[in-house]
Amino acid sequence: MSHQTGIQGGDGVKKTFASAKSGDRYRVLKIVIQDEQLILGCTKDASKAWDEEYDSLVLPLLEAEVPCYILYRLDSSNNQGYEWLFLAWSPDCAHVRQKMLYAGTRASLKKEFGGGHIKEELFATTMEDLTLCGYRKHLSSLAAPLPLTSAEEELRQIKLDQVQTDIGVDTKTPTLQGVSFPLHQDAIEALRRFSERKINYVQLKIDPDQELIQKCSTEPTELKELPLRIPDKEARYHLFLYKHSHEGDRLESTVFIYSMPGYSCSVRDRMLYSSCKQSCVYAVENILQIEIEKKLEIQNGEELTSDFLYDEVHPTQHAHKQAFAKPKGPLGKKGRRRITRPPAEREDDD
Repeated sequence: MSHQTGIQGGDGVKKTFASAKSGDRYRVLKIVIQDEQLILGCTKDASKAWDEEYDSLVLPLLEAEVPCYILYRLDSSNNQGYEWLFLAWSPDCAHVRQKMLYAGTRASLKKEFGGGHIKEELFATTMEDLTLCGYRKHLSSLAAPLPLTSAEEELRQIKLDQVQTDIGVDTKTPTLQGVSFPLHQDAIEALRRFSERKINYVQLKIDPDQELIQKCSTEPTELKELPLRIPDKEARYHLFLYKHSHEGDRLESTVFIYSMPGYSCSVRDRMLYSSCKQSCVYAVENILQIEIEKKLEIQNGEELTSDFLYDEVHPTQHAHKQAFAKPKGPLGKKGRRRITRPPAEREDDD
């Protein structure tokens, strides 16, 4: 457990934080510690998309021997406003006291700024880690499954080999529980653009040779065109931004579709896609923070009609509930009539 230094931001920092969170002017805030207080090192305004000016704005702010904090605004937002990256720079050659001072103040700065606005936190000791490429590698590592032990790796390979054997009616083989492939960098980038509403459709496929889930297509897709995106003989994962009206409101709902065209796919593909579906959904929802309104499984694109999607996203609520029916007593038989009196009355009678 790290010790807190008690260092807090001055009035200037607090005012800039409030202005940065409520508008879209600032792209970068550099914060340093001076005289046992958090102060602004500098600020940079936004002029392009966040990824187009990331390296040119962030890297010049890094000093080779001096730690600092950098808050970088993304173009995506949540219910509190724009989302930010929190970059903690602590170079290896910095003085030990400075490293400890900045390490002990990180939590205070996050609390001062507001943790709900921070989408990702990245700690770095080399400049390569804070480049745009380094940040994307960080996202890729978060989306990857935990490393397997030697025993788990051996079991995974055995299960993959079993998928390639002939399977009959009486064949008993275990399913591929635990086999999951990480998202490729191009898939992560496509899903990031999807979350920022820059594209409305992403199709993903499994590359069994590289053991990765890759981007297959991001072609702009209207609802009437969605059935045409479903392959007839290959399995796929799809994310579609379903734009529609419901009770007078215009809504945009993210729908995850797992398309499996049945026995036109090999047994190996059917089992791989079925096994990797949960890890793919987990990465989309928990790593990339994309809220999925509905998860569907279909065999062909003909199922994806307008009425079908609407009913799946907004299922009919049955308000009527059958009243509880009190069971009837035995017919034609009544028990003896029993009259009970308080104990005091029985004593008076005696």
